[in-house]
Amino acid sequence: MGIEPTYPSEKYGYIIPESGENVSKVCEFKEKPDVETAKKYIAQSALWNAGIFALKLGYLLEKAHSLIEFDDYRDLFGKYNTLEKISFDYAVVENEQSIQVLRYGGSWKDVGTWNMMAEVMADSVKGNVILDETCVNTNVVNELNIPVLCIGCKDMIIAASGDGILISDKERSTYMKPYVEKIETEAMYVEKSWGTYTVIDVQSGSMTVKVSMRAGEHMSYHMHNYREEVWTVVSGEGKAVVDGIEQYLHTGDVITIAAGCKHMVEAVTALDIVEVQLGDEISVSDKIKFDVE
Repeated sequence: MGIEPTYPSEKYGYIIPESGENVSKVCEFKEKPDVETAKKYIAQSALWNAGIFALKLGYLLEKAHSLIEFDDYRDLFGKYNTLEKISFDYAVVENEQSIQVLRYGGSWKDVGTWNMMAEVMADSVKGNVILDETCVNTNVVNELNIPVLCIGCKDMIIAASGDGILISDKERSTYMKPYVEKIETEAMYVEKSWGTYTVIDVQSGSMTVKVSMRAGEHMSYHMHNYREEVWTVVSGEGKAVVDGIEQYLHTGDVITIAAGCKHMVEAVTALDIVEVQLGDEISVSDKIKFDVE
């Protein structure tokens, strides 16, 4: 799907179609141009590349096997960290010879940039934020448990989370990618299928995290070779399985999981656990999954 441009934007990639018809064969894809080049593309009936694709699953599986050597999903999952970091556009779309584009002329906004996110935010701030009366056209997203105070800020984006803090002029915020790529840190906040995982503290030989699980959800049954874990139930009720033995959990309960022990947690109600990981090698890769015994 290609978006009909409303102006010669420098922020989007372009799809050059064979014709200006509603559905047309794609001639080529172009990266983000300057304004003058964008005008030339639009004169050729070019469309913004929204990154929206329609395809059959069989095609995707065939393409995956042609690019990556793997047997099944579990094998591919185990190799994920070794794979080349490349976008779907570069790896597949731009190399495909048989591809068509459908023109879309309705309302569309790319919220992949902070500048555009600011335009669609219902409120100018999110979280514990104070803007003084001199702030103009400034949006703040604060996911931390401390206040953010802004004085005299004009045309700015401010975003604060456990992963870092961004302070940027709105227009310049679209140029942040190469700088972010230079920052190599472990994720401090992760949304999981069962809830959320928030890093509270990192020390040499230990890491403390808060695990928040939704009622009725459960983690995978897994094991760590190189770290011990100590769980403290902060609120809620749940069920732990450690090496096949079940134990019900209530507020205040503490469980120690030795390295090499298979374990999982199931939330009976909404469940909050503080988990302290202890060991010389604490890594997300130190995890082996099993079927529940």
